[in-house]
Amino acid sequence: MRTVGAFEAKTHLSKLLDDVESGETILIARHGRVIARLSPAEQPGRRAVANLIRSWEAYRDSEGINLDGLTIDELLAESRSE
Repeated sequence: MRTVGAFEAKTHLSKLLDDVESGETILIARHGRVIARLSPAEQPGRRAVANLIRSWEAYRDSEGINLDGLTIDELLAESRSE
């Protein structure tokens, strides 16, 4: 995580946004005090999918469902190909 001053952030905002888009988080400081954070926006639905997968795995385990070694990734790949 890198810290930049407010003037630098204003002057180089486009470059900073490129860095954030690449996954970097940048802190913005004024007079040496951090006042803001630029961080990548979360992809819509990504958290919901992760929560759904965890719920399915918990259900599968609690019910003793055996998918003969089939992983969630394989299930997702199969559903995308249909």
